[in-house]
Amino acid sequence: MTGEVAVLGAGMHPWGKWGRSFVEYGVAAARAALADAGIEWRDVGSVVGADTVRGGYPGYVAGATFAKALGWQGARVTSVYAACASGAQAVNTARAQILSGLADVVLVVGADAAPKGFFRPAGGDRPDDPDWLRFRVLGATNPTYFGLYARRRMAVHGDTPEDFAQVKVKNAASGALNPNARYRKRVTAEEIAASAVVADPLRLLDICATSDGGAALVLSSMEFARRHGVAEPVRIRAVSTVTPRYPSAVLDLPDIATDSAAAVEPAAETFRASIALAAYEEAGIGPEDLSLAEVYDLSTALELQWYEDLGLCGEGEGAKLLREGATAPGGRIPVNASGGLASFGEAVPAQAIAQVCELTWQLRERAGDRQVAGARVGITANQGLFGHGSAVIAVR
Repeated sequence: MTGEVAVLGAGMHPWGKWGRSFVEYGVAAARAALADAGIEWRDVGSVVGADTVRGGYPGYVAGATFAKALGWQGARVTSVYAACASGAQAVNTARAQILSGLADVVLVVGADAAPKGFFRPAGGDRPDDPDWLRFRVLGATNPTYFGLYARRRMAVHGDTPEDFAQVKVKNAASGALNPNARYRKRVTAEEIAASAVVADPLRLLDICATSDGGAALVLSSMEFARRHGVAEPVRIRAVSTVTPRYPSAVLDLPDIATDSAAAVEPAAETFRASIALAAYEEAGIGPEDLSLAEVYDLSTALELQWYEDLGLCGEGEGAKLLREGATAPGGRIPVNASGGLASFGEAVPAQAIAQVCELTWQLRERAGDRQVAGARVGITANQGLFGHGSAVIAVR
């Protein structure tokens, strides 16, 4: 075990389509996190920002952008980009700075003002970029990939469109209780079935939207937390940022292809399963110790896959776990008590940070009507492009 860091503060700017700069959302989230922590901005020793990208160029170096907006005070800054895993990479960077003694208090911020509609590739020709090739040569937009994954689950495991719809029903019910969620309305399976087909078998309500929003955390050393009067803070015990192993035997973004396993045996576990396993190993726990999980539900079918990848059930048993009510509020292992991306949409640099915010509020028992009773251990999981896995384990 590498050591724990304290989560002193968590803050968010509500998700939506607000039509303003991502900097505004990030600053609002940062100030909320600082207030929650009882920390003055001038006492922050480092800022780690999760970058947003425009036109293929990370022109907004988020660490310095947020530090400037909050008011220059000499803090060191770092900016990271790992697509949807950017937030967890930012948390990991902050943790490393704290454990190495570079800073006692670190502010982690991610925010975005997403384009309308589904994400599309940036302009320009990049024939050596698998993500560019996926869009330009294959015509495989994100919803196309989601649909292919859903079809695979139907063919291999017997999942049904009705199973996928129940994921949305569950998450929408939780999102209706979350003041930071963009969509705060319960939906029925009938409403999902009546929504437009986007990538068969997935319909519009099976797929998350693109959103504006921001999230922030104030992390510190355990010693600082005690000096600050917080004897039992929520603690980050593990962060996994593993990469795939050769040969990869599961179709995955951005390549839409698999490595040849003709001469080499595949790894014992898939890439996504290895993300969680690394976090469990570092934290010294297993899936049986979890109180809740926040996972990356880009589509309803992908949430079912995460159940299996996190070890909440066996391979092919995700839909069964859902049908039993185990992942619903009050179930054995609630998943996406926040409402998930189904209720928030994607604000890419912020979403992995937002997951840790939810764990923090749940472990403090301050999640209001969506509180998971007796929450003591939580895990987050998501995946960025090009082998950026991420999972965070928080405990109380």
